[in-house]
Amino acid sequence: MSIRPISEDDLHAYVDRALEPERQAEVAAYLESHPDVAKRVAAFADQRGWLRSALGPIAEEPLPPQLNLSRIIESRRRRPSSARWAIAVMLMLAIGGIGGWTMRGATQAPASGLAALAQEASDSYQVYASDRTRPVELRDSTELVSWVSSRLRQPVKLPDLSKSGYRFMGGRVVPTAHGPAAMFMYDDDHGERLVVLTRPMTSDQNAPMAPHAGGNIAGFSWADGGMGYSLVGPGAAEQLRPLANEVRKQARSI
Repeated sequence: MSIRPISEDDLHAYVDRALEPERQAEVAAYLESHPDVAKRVAAFADQRGWLRSALGPIAEEPLPPQLNLSRIIESRRRRPSSARWAIAVMLMLAIGGIGGWTMRGATQAPASGLAALAQEASDSYQVYASDRTRPVELRDSTELVSWVSSRLRQPVKLPDLSKSGYRFMGGRVVPTAHGPAAMFMYDDDHGERLVVLTRPMTSDQNAPMAPHAGGNIAGFSWADGGMGYSLVGPGAAEQLRPLANEVRKQARSI
């Protein structure tokens, strides 16, 4: 019996102890064989514990009567306990927002447009390209294209990079802050892997190709007709430009 691939949602539910016991055990086994992912999940757990420790005492206090809606309407004056609760609520919102983005691998306010797409592609590459056991969820190209087109509610074309020396390995649907995205993965005879990520864009719906780099990976991102595309892989960005041009040419032929 095959084990369902471990998704990003599974990792967060694992930290929250929201999985069924059997699935919890599957994720635990996965983390034992994937130390890089386990390290990231440990940071999630630390963040969760810190939030509980910081806000737990305030959350246990009874709600002050001054925060009753009818009393607020009657008077705009607040007592100290009410003020403390207001500060606590703002603190929870602020820390919760920061914590949520930290758990998604961000250390600053979320980006938008091409910058967000480039970061999402890089994150997907970091998580899945290093997985030597289950880097992709579906390997059948016909089934995959049908699935991702349905989830993105847009016709999606699978780029063919075989003439550039890269074989199609498979793909999956990945979650992003801007909705689902389709991830396609490729490798060459040396085991070097590339990722192409595509999703509908809410901003930068038509944007020229732009390079980006971070750590040991780089890539190009662009948008045409409301769809965004990002190709990422190891090495310098300029080495990937011909591949990005090929993906863009094929996408425009849809």
